[in-house]
Amino acid sequence: MKLLKKNQVIIYVIVLMLMAVAYLNYTTQTEEQSVEASMQMEARDDSNTSNIGDATLVSSNAISTNNEIDNNISNTNSTNIVENEITTNTTQTNSTVTSSDDYFTKSKLERDTMYSQMLETYENVLNSSNSLETQKQSATDEIKKINDTKNSIMICENLIQTKGFENNVIFVNGDSISVVIRSDEMSQEEVAQVQNIISRETKAEIENIHISTK
Repeated sequence: MKLLKKNQVIIYVIVLMLMAVAYLNYTTQTEEQSVEASMQMEARDDSNTSNIGDATLVSSNAISTNNEIDNNISNTNSTNIVENEITTNTTQTNSTVTSSDDYFTKSKLERDTMYSQMLETYENVLNSSNSLETQKQSATDEIKKINDTKNSIMICENLIQTKGFENNVIFVNGDSISVVIRSDEMSQEEVAQVQNIISRETKAEIENIHISTK
């Protein structure tokens, strides 16, 4: 009986030792798994944090870049608008000036062409063998009158230019004389100066001299 009891005690002790070893192994594995899981979680958190930081940085750069692009576009558009306005205003001003200059040039050309045609007509009368002496005399008088008128007009236009009115044109129609001057407005003194010039050179009456601006 004593031997049996001893054997049972030994068996119990061995069983207890095996159970203790098994418990220790289980505890160790659990702790290792917990540590490994914790390390994996931390690694994942670090990875997510890194990714979030990169995404924020890229987003920030994208916003900054977009703002810069918008600002550059806005500045470029503003500059283009200003340049376009300046160009448009300059073109309109130049067009107005050119149109006005063309008027005076064209008017003088048409007037001189008319005088040339009249002179040619009277010269044909002088040179025609069929013309009577009275007709030739009349043609001679008209030629002299036309040349005198042309000379007077030329002198008047040049003298008016010396008064500061670069562009001007004079039309003579019998006793009536019309003057067109490029100017926004003229003072009474300037009008009087122009009238005196024309009256002196053409022997016209002041009341027959008509001045207008363009």
